[in-house]
Amino acid sequence: MHIQLLSTDFDGTIVSRVSEPVLDRRCMELIRAMQDAGAIWAINTGRSVDLLESGLADFSFPIRPDFILTTERDVFRPGRNGDKWEPFGDWNERCARDHAELFSSAQSVLAEVIEFVTKKTKARLIYHSEGLEGLVAENDEEMERITEFIEQARAAHPNLDYQLNTVYLRFCHADYHKGAALAELARLLEVRRENIFASGDHHNDISMLDGKVAGMSSCPANAIEEVKDAVRAAGGYVAENAHGAGVYEALLHFTGRDD
Repeated sequence: MHIQLLSTDFDGTIVSRVSEPVLDRRCMELIRAMQDAGAIWAINTGRSVDLLESGLADFSFPIRPDFILTTERDVFRPGRNGDKWEPFGDWNERCARDHAELFSSAQSVLAEVIEFVTKKTKARLIYHSEGLEGLVAENDEEMERITEFIEQARAAHPNLDYQLNTVYLRFCHADYHKGAALAELARLLEVRRENIFASGDHHNDISMLDGKVAGMSSCPANAIEEVKDAVRAAGGYVAENAHGAGVYEALLHFTGRDD
């Protein structure tokens, strides 16, 4: 299969935070070779632009992504005026507008969530300049209780959604997620679904792994079961190796290369 666009999650997928090496050398070398051959690599992450740049520096990445998709929604290309990154198209502007309208109209629901989290849990609420952004639970069990409450509270406000990654939750508009951001990047680059490879490990990656956006979905061995189920259902590849080694394994599988 011909891969024109790679979309990879960062923490837990390309990067291992629990084992050494942090980066798989063969994976980095293969992505570099694919870039040299014309493929485009996008990091699709829940991190902000600044946090992603910090990660690339902290982990001494030997290669640079061609595009970045950040906070599970925004699309950036390399800056043309000396800046490292700039918005690609008007997607980020539309995304910000829709989120502002959503959070304004869903204040009553968010107030219920704040009250529940404050009185019934030990989770920590996270705010930004425009209000509530998300929360951090103490453990998976507490997060499950919180998401069950949110599901009930948002019933009358279906556009109010959330993204999960371990004990972290970020509120968002239902139309904006990693899969939607990848679809917009593919549209701007004129890359077909059949030529897109995606790899991720957690809940917030499922929207780019369910087969709707990427024709070649995959996950490393450390992915949660929900992700593995989504990848299998999409006819994708579940690797036997973890983290970057698993991404490398999946790339070999889809490209037919020898190890």
